[in-house]
Amino acid sequence: MSEPAYSMEAVLGGHAKRLATLAANSNPFAEGVAWVEGRLYPLHEARIPILDQGFLRSDLTYDVPAVWDGRFFRLDDHLNRLEQSCEKMRLRIPLPREQIRQTLLEMVAKSGIRDAYVELIMTRGLKFVREYESYENNLYLLVMPYVWAMPPEYHPRGGHAVVTRTVRRTPPGAMDPTIKNLQWGDFVRGWLEAMDRGAVYALLPDGDGNITEGGGYNIFVVKDGVLSTPSRGVLQGVTRRTVLEICAERGWPTVVDFVPVDSLYQADEIFICTTAGGVMPITRLDDQPVGGGQVGPITREVWEAYWKAHYDPRYSFAVDYG
Repeated sequence: MSEPAYSMEAVLGGHAKRLATLAANSNPFAEGVAWVEGRLYPLHEARIPILDQGFLRSDLTYDVPAVWDGRFFRLDDHLNRLEQSCEKMRLRIPLPREQIRQTLLEMVAKSGIRDAYVELIMTRGLKFVREYESYENNLYLLVMPYVWAMPPEYHPRGGHAVVTRTVRRTPPGAMDPTIKNLQWGDFVRGWLEAMDRGAVYALLPDGDGNITEGGGYNIFVVKDGVLSTPSRGVLQGVTRRTVLEICAERGWPTVVDFVPVDSLYQADEIFICTTAGGVMPITRLDDQPVGGGQVGPITREVWEAYWKAHYDPRYSFAVDYG
């Protein structure tokens, strides 16, 4: 089992203390900082051009690394994925990779934020896609206090999800899910249905009887000690990769393949995962308990191992706050 220092209580308690310290900070960037066209702005003052194709048509890609307790987690993996997404979309990043990296480090340091949500957004820019070869694309960088897709107080008891009945995940033939994007029409409809049904999290099927993902999070199903996660119609999440690596280190069997919707109703445990919140237990599905209705032992161990990994130099490095 994980060391006590990485229990849910210790991890969430440490975050609460750092958040209280940040709240007492008079730094103008403590509530967030944005990089736009080479300048830094307090986040609430940052603006983008209204004619940017990213705003008008969601013609963009983005990525979201995080800083935890003053350590950047898997930053290079996120930069790699951003570059791959840009290549698929024929977007040209206007700055060298090392300059982006150093700019992010400077932003985090100047903000003083020790638990940070970091976002890099690449847009088509001010001209339509037909002209993509003739102009530069736009890059925007954001740093803000850490964002929780599942509030911390829900982690010890888990969240309530539904498998959507009225919404299907946009198929890969229409939109490449391996490119991180903000074309979230299906996810938004899913959330609305979830709220109408008294839940919070929407898990979207593909129309062929398999589950895919939710709005910004991958899905894991645990049955008889085997962890399964969908292979098609999903983003290849960095948090998902971390979970798979944790399982490999422990010798736990994993399956990356089609995951039938029916298997969720037979699951011993279910969790969803994303950079914004880490490993998030789901203990109710369609208003019925998952397993015993409590956070399961495998989910808890993965949860603790995930946060422990944030201090592992293989995955993270310390930010110099000066």
